[in-house]
Amino acid sequence: MGDGMAGSATDVTAGVTTGIRVRPGAEGDLTELTEIYNHYVVHTPITFDIEPVTVEERRAWLDSHPATGRHRLLVAEESGRVLGYATSSPFREKRAYETSVETSVYLGPDHTGRGLGGLLYRTLLETLAHEDVHRAYAGITQPNAASMRLHERFGFRPVGLLGEVGRKFGTFWDVAWLEKRIAWSAGGASTSGRGR
Repeated sequence: MGDGMAGSATDVTAGVTTGIRVRPGAEGDLTELTEIYNHYVVHTPITFDIEPVTVEERRAWLDSHPATGRHRLLVAEESGRVLGYATSSPFREKRAYETSVETSVYLGPDHTGRGLGGLLYRTLLETLAHEDVHRAYAGITQPNAASMRLHERFGFRPVGLLGEVGRKFGTFWDVAWLEKRIAWSAGGASTSGRGR
């Protein structure tokens, strides 16, 4: 399950993200990325993982997000420190789904409210517009008003709700699914006029 946005980032405001660099994730980021993710595993229902993951367990996830292609990992960095990250991952494993991706954003718990979620998502979606991607999907544990607002601001629209689909902390949680059409291209030729 993609987890939508973790944290409560607000709209990007002029100057708020000055000095922050968004770049592809790298091996040296793995410890910080794992710490950010584990915060949400332990303290929130935003991800349905129940137990924290180790850096070694997270390595395959890092390796599945190269610097090019449709499955990306982008990190927001300031003064050498990872503040948060955004990913696009396979939506489903069967080959016909390959032009659909599932997106997620996670922010360090001390770095919400600065516009980082918007900065990461804007950069990720701009990157995906140049790849062979037709649709982006986000699964957002409910309630999460901040994540819903962020996704809707970037053109995601609700397409369904899975009622009480996951159990964590002794509670059953709903997951809203949102979809965004990406300006799909093949060989650099835009085909954004294709039917839905």
